[in-house]
Amino acid sequence: MCGIAGMMVPETMELPQQVLRTMTNAISHRGPDGDGFYYGKTVGLGHRRLSIIDLEGGAQPMYSADGQVIISFNGEIYNYQALRRELESLGHHFTSKSDTEVLLQAYLEWDRDCVTRLRGMFAFGIWDNRKQELFLARDRLGIKPLYYTTVSDGTFVFGSELKAILEHPACRRKLRIDALEDYLALGYVPDPKSLVAGVCTLPPACTMIKRQGQTKDDIREYWSPDITGGSGVVTDASELLGRLEEAVKLRMIADVPLGAFLSGGVDSSAVVGLMSKNSTSPVETCAIGSEDIEYDESGYAERVANHFKTHHRLRFSSAEDGGLIRTMAKVYDDPFADLSAFPTYKVCALAREKVIVALSGDGGDELFAGYRRYKFHMMEEKLRKTIPLSLRRIIFGPLAKLYPKLDYAPQFLRAKSTFEALSRSSAEAYFQTVSKTPDRDRVRLHTEKMRGYLDGYHPHERFKELAKEVEGADPLSTIQYIDLKTYLPGDILTKVDRASMAHSLEVRVPILDHKFIEYGLRLPASDRIMDGEGKAVFKKALEGFLPDEILYRQKKGFIVPVVNWLRNELIPELEKLKASEILFDTGLIDQQNVCILIDEHVSGRRDHHMTLWSLLMLNASLENLQLSL
Repeated sequence: MCGIAGMMVPETMELPQQVLRTMTNAISHRGPDGDGFYYGKTVGLGHRRLSIIDLEGGAQPMYSADGQVIISFNGEIYNYQALRRELESLGHHFTSKSDTEVLLQAYLEWDRDCVTRLRGMFAFGIWDNRKQELFLARDRLGIKPLYYTTVSDGTFVFGSELKAILEHPACRRKLRIDALEDYLALGYVPDPKSLVAGVCTLPPACTMIKRQGQTKDDIREYWSPDITGGSGVVTDASELLGRLEEAVKLRMIADVPLGAFLSGGVDSSAVVGLMSKNSTSPVETCAIGSEDIEYDESGYAERVANHFKTHHRLRFSSAEDGGLIRTMAKVYDDPFADLSAFPTYKVCALAREKVIVALSGDGGDELFAGYRRYKFHMMEEKLRKTIPLSLRRIIFGPLAKLYPKLDYAPQFLRAKSTFEALSRSSAEAYFQTVSKTPDRDRVRLHTEKMRGYLDGYHPHERFKELAKEVEGADPLSTIQYIDLKTYLPGDILTKVDRASMAHSLEVRVPILDHKFIEYGLRLPASDRIMDGEGKAVFKKALEGFLPDEILYRQKKGFIVPVVNWLRNELIPELEKLKASEILFDTGLIDQQNVCILIDEHVSGRRDHHMTLWSLLMLNASLENLQLSL
């Protein structure tokens, strides 16, 4: 795993080598084992290396035999050995054992289409001096990040993280208002945006070619999850488990110590079990527990560790972790409000003490419908199908406004959100379900100035566009498609990439092997949620392999008790937030209403923990990024 950076300057300029070095060194945590640079006439590439495969021979940037094609690559190509054999049969010769050289030779053979041959996680830049083209690419699911922009002097720059881009002195540090609104709603900034105006992320499963003088970006999508299958496909439990085992085995190839995260949930337990089955020594596993018993799942992790006889280590999170707010802002750059970022950061630090590569169970909930929200959405969908939207707006819209928000009432009495969902289209309702701060609360944060800048913009438009792309698909597959395009890369994978790379740890995600994803999406949607049980087909396949107490226990999630921290240990942070100049001097966020939200939450009258946490993280990010309007 590595960090990459690069630039293309206008032909009238000289390549600023020191700027490229500064950009590359800003992400040295991604690659502490060495650096390398290519300085051409108008193009430069930088690289920071975390040595995983071919420790002696995989230095980058790497050159083709004739020196005309140069690559800077972040990621792992798991099928590189098979690709190497195929390329050798086509006449290619290799001088190293690295997957980087295989990728470079694949580009020489198949050009832009080389990405369709790759099985892995990757973001890379290739300068082809023969064609005077800069070729950028990102993996299918968006496991590895890639940012880019054109700065004020006309230089095109790219890098693994936003902090690398911001090191260029000509980069404008201007706030992007619609991205701010996206963040306030979702708790993350979705692709292809960043909070910095003009700085974009290359979307997952896309390639980009940049040429001198080019005014429009040449971006093409080369893959998209196919959710139209499933009819007539018979689910075979042994085949499902066998395909996952193959994905796990591919990700156990490394020339450095390897281990796994183990939360005690179904997905991480399955990955650890399959690793144990294919390992000659006990697997190194680690977990983060909570001092608050209501949030602690460490006991389940220990049971799985005992079941598979792993070398297991455990540490606990506590309210003291709230002090990591500013650290998190520097790690993530863009504001990031996922409550599981803290334990993820800590488990990565714990893993790095023993291993350099760790496997995780991320992706199972998105692929096999494991989130509770999927089940509730499908229940609402039955009623949405029965009553036309125009009539539902008339019936449920007023009910939603009149019904009180009962944060502490039993679940069946908390009908306000349900009424709101039923008064909306399916995509709009799902957007509200996944929002950290739903519309009714978010409008309280807006000043008139903010509303003027937004000019009617609403973040749910992206969800509606994605739903339209798969119009006619079954409702469950539709919202899974939306998650695979938004929540998975924007939240889950961003969280893991930044937290792991901050500790120079490589994390591999076998459930997100694109071939396994394609297979899972071909299974009938009806097999994913059965009798109210999410992830049903996956759990059935794991019966007899994992204990039933792990398979069929209630899911808690990998989070921390921020709701309580914000009424106790973090009250001083909220008091600072009330008077934050950097947050309120923009004139975009309503200071009076933020103070009301804080007082309501601290007193216990209302639960605003997600909104307040989002604002705390936003405030810390703005302090770090130093953006202007």
